[in-house]
Order: sequence, then C-alpha cells, then structure tokens
Amino acid sequence: MHGWLIIDKPLGPGSTDIVSAVKRALKAGSYGKYKVGHGGTLDPLATGVLPVALGEATKLSGRMLDADKAYDFTIGFGIQTDTLDAEGKAVATSDVRPTRAAIEAALVGFTGPIEQVPPAYSALKIDGERAYDRARAGETFDIKTRPVTIHRLVVQAPADSGEGDELPEITLSATVSKGTYIRSLARDIALALGTVGHVTMLRRTKAGPFTLEPAISLDKLDELAKARRLETALLPLTAGLDDIPALSVTPDQAHAFRQGRRLTGIAAPTGLNLAIEGETPVALVEADDHEVWVVRGFNLMSKEDI
Repeated sequence: MHGWLIIDKPLGPGSTDIVSAVKRALKAGSYGKYKVGHGGTLDPLATGVLPVALGEATKLSGRMLDADKAYDFTIGFGIQTDTLDAEGKAVATSDVRPTRAAIEAALVGFTGPIEQVPPAYSALKIDGERAYDRARAGETFDIKTRPVTIHRLVVQAPADSGEGDELPEITLSATVSKGTYIRSLARDIALALGTVGHVTMLRRTKAGPFTLEPAISLDKLDELAKARRLETALLPLTAGLDDIPALSVTPDQAHAFRQGRRLTGIAAPTGLNLAIEGETPVALVEADDHEVWVVRGFNLMSKEDI
C-alpha cells in the first residue's frame, strides 16, 4: 500500500479529516499501519481532488504541495464576506452587477504573474500565529502580498447569458501556481469590476497530475476497505512523478543509491530523475555532468529481494 488514493472531497470535512478517514479505512480493512498524508489543503467548503499519499508516497507530498492546481469556482457578486466565502459574515455590499463582456475583459488583467494578498482567514502564520486564529480573535493585521501565477482563467458559465446582461454570479475555471488563493482571486476580480463578491462554490478539478477521473467518494472508500479491495483504487507511487524522467538502474546501482552513495559513469539526463530497478522505484536522484546522487530514497524492495 505505497501509492496514492485520490479522494473526491465532499463539502464539510477538511483535508485532515480526509486523512483520518483514510487511516480508518486502512484499519477497517486490516491493512496494517502506513503513513498517510495529503497533497494540498482544501477548505471545508471546497470539494474535489484531494490526493492522499500512503506509505512511501508520503515522501512526495511536498512535491504535490508545490504543483499547479486547477479549479472551477463561482463568484457571487454584491456581497463580500470576512472569510471571502459563503461561511463568513458580510463586510461590504454593492448594487453593481457586471456583464459577461466586462468580466471577460477584466480576466485578462488576472492572467499570468500577479501579486495577491492572501485572505485574513487562512493558515498563513503572522508573527508566529495562524492568520485565521488572529482573525477569529478580532485582531486586525497586515498580510504581505505574494507573487503567484494564473496560468489559465476563463468563463465557464453561464453560457446562455447575453453580452449586456447584468450577472449576479459567474463561474470560472482557473489553473494556478502553488500558493494561489482562489478566494483572494475572486475578491480582486469583483473589485476590478467595480463591485464586491465572494466565492459561493469551489471545486478542485486537478492537483498536479491527478484529476477527478480516478477519484473516489468517502462512501466508496469505506466500501472498498470493508471488502479489502482498497488496492484497486490505489495509484502507484510513480503516478505522482509523471513529469520526471525514469532512469533505469542495475541491482548494484540500486543498492548503492539505497546506501546514499553518489555514483559516476551513469548516463542520466541533467536534473531530477526517478531511479528505477526493474519496476521498483529506488530514489529521486539529481544528475549533473559528473555524478548522480540521491535526493529522496524510497524504502521499497524489488521482486528479486522478496
């Protein structure tokens, strides 16, 4: 059980709740104890793709956190909340409702590298404390802007609205870099349109290489666990490394990498590679013109060693 379970997170639970659910499923199916971690936080009011790493795949959780993500989200115009989503209380209102044409024109300014101020209700640490803890305590504080990149931002719905119709809401699709807050993006788009707004729906459709296609519900997770068939939904550890070149190594080279040794004389592409012995991942390795060394090793045995 070293790999990825892709969960279609429902409304309500947070990411840590999903990790707990996976741990319970492993216990219910008598799979034994494995490390479990998630590959990117989703707010309780968000749904969609949540990669959950099991066993040795947890060593790749950091890479998943750094990966690009894709979302569908709806901006409701006319009300801004303190949390920038439907959970918060109203802090500003406006009678202005933008047209689809105005929205599409405004999106151009939010595509590419931008500066963004994260929400006050976020997990960022401000002077050692979580921002949301300070916000809930009624404190006021400044949050620094951060650079993020919006790779793609398009109107998804409503498709049948006229160009001149004033819209109470709009659904957009976005592909964004790590660290991007969709709630902040929605806030800033509304302000650029001369109104205010907040996120009323947020669904993650992709996280790194993972999409909704292999995702399972929590009910399916429980069903598979009780039937001891969780492995049928488990994606291999290497599924999180589709963008990394595979480097085939001999048993002797694999043994050396498992000992953390640097090797010379291996023809490897410069940069990060996945060293594989047969079908068994050995390590993430870095290569230059002279040698290859281990960045992150995997404690997995090859078939020959079993």
